[in-house]
Amino acid sequence: MKKFILMTLLLSLAQLTYSQSARIEGLWLTEEGQSQIEIFQKAGNSFYGRIVWLDEPLDDNGRPKLDKENSDRALRRRPIMGLEILEGFSYDVSRDEWSGGTIYDPENGRTYSAYIRLEGRNTLRLRGYVMGMRFMGRTTEWTRELRKRE
Repeated sequence: MKKFILMTLLLSLAQLTYSQSARIEGLWLTEEGQSQIEIFQKAGNSFYGRIVWLDEPLDDNGRPKLDKENSDRALRRRPIMGLEILEGFSYDVSRDEWSGGTIYDPENGRTYSAYIRLEGRNTLRLRGYVMGMRFMGRTTEWTRELRKRE
């Protein structure tokens, strides 16, 4: 009987941890309102995010914007729309944050270490930083959206 109770408790804890980790899934409008990011889970317990809407999706020539600032020449022709900019985040229960991931900034072609925290249900604070030093970075605030923009 003790084993059954212990097993039930462990399963409940695992389910609670999973539901806590999935809180960042969904659509988020960036701080500047220029893009909408969809955060989703893949590869087990890792979270990723891709651009699903841009305020200005076309360049001056009327063509889809490309990742022209990427340091890898081979990637400069890929479209910004659909680009995965968040990669490899996992939920850290003790810190109540998603960490261990990176954010790619297509405006400068650089990738930064990052962590994510929620403030309430509808505000996401993402901090990108360099050289493993959390104090050397920039924080941006995103707002949850209920549907994809057209």
